[in-house]
Amino acid sequence: QVQLVESGGGSVQPGGFLRLSCAASGFSLAYHTLGWFRQVPGKEREEVACISSSMGRTTYGDFVKGRFFISRDGAKNTFDLQMTSLKPEDTAVYYCAASGSSFNCDSNMDYWGKGTPVTVSS
Repeated sequence: QVQLVESGGGSVQPGGFLRLSCAASGFSLAYHTLGWFRQVPGKEREEVACISSSMGRTTYGDFVKGRFFISRDGAKNTFDLQMTSLKPEDTAVYYCAASGSSFNCDSNMDYWGKGTPVTVSS
């Protein structure tokens, strides 16, 4: 069964750190473009970070401003999102996604996880 499963979400105080992980099963993440997205109720899903299947090029949402880092682990068939200096406005459900047909991250990714909630609050 092909699936992506996120882990690592939770509650953290402003300025804190979280590491989200996405594990793939049923397929290899190699040669896939991998992305993290987030969504707040009532708003559209937005791209947080993306790592391309080609050359491992990374891109981040403008709001990230150097606070997050996306990485992939081929041996484990996982990819992570390290988030530092978290702000209350980072509160959202975070989704991981993979695409075998595009070098870019967008809403048409082939596979999606079910999401993991992140709450940043004092």
